[in-house]
Amino acid sequence: MELSLVIPVFNEAQNIGELTDRIRTALRSYSYEVIWVDDGSTDPSAAEIRKHSGAETKLISFSRNFGQTAALAAGIDAAEGEYIVTLDGDQQNNPADIPALLQQLKEGNWDVVAGYRKERHDNFLRTIPSRLANRLIRGISGVSVRDYGCTLKVFRSPYAKNLDLYG
Repeated sequence: MELSLVIPVFNEAQNIGELTDRIRTALRSYSYEVIWVDDGSTDPSAAEIRKHSGAETKLISFSRNFGQTAALAAGIDAAEGEYIVTLDGDQQNNPADIPALLQQLKEGNWDVVAGYRKERHDNFLRTIPSRLANRLIRGISGVSVRDYGCTLKVFRSPYAKNLDLYG
């Protein structure tokens, strides 16, 4: 299998159907699995995932909310693909971008390629602190990533599986 998509969700029932359709359209020429991690949702997210599931679907359900980092770690641990793609369940990441990111990873011989949220759907109370945090992290780490908070990333599987993710 070429791709494993890991999608943490918390109360995203209204997005599941459309996101599933967008993934299937974007990745129709790839072999892939979609690992949904329901992070203790109190809405019918898990039911929506089951409703829209196919042979490519896996569902991990947490008994309570442990946070996005724990959900990503669980999904990455379950992933079987050669490449692991992480993306948000809130549709801030466009699945149509995955083929281009994968191509960049392969052609550039990178271990990870990170996306960024060009058109954020958050209000300024979230975007301003995010921009400040991105500048601070770039300055401290010396690593130039445009949007550290963007979940859309493509990894070579061994590198994703060796991440030490802590909530």
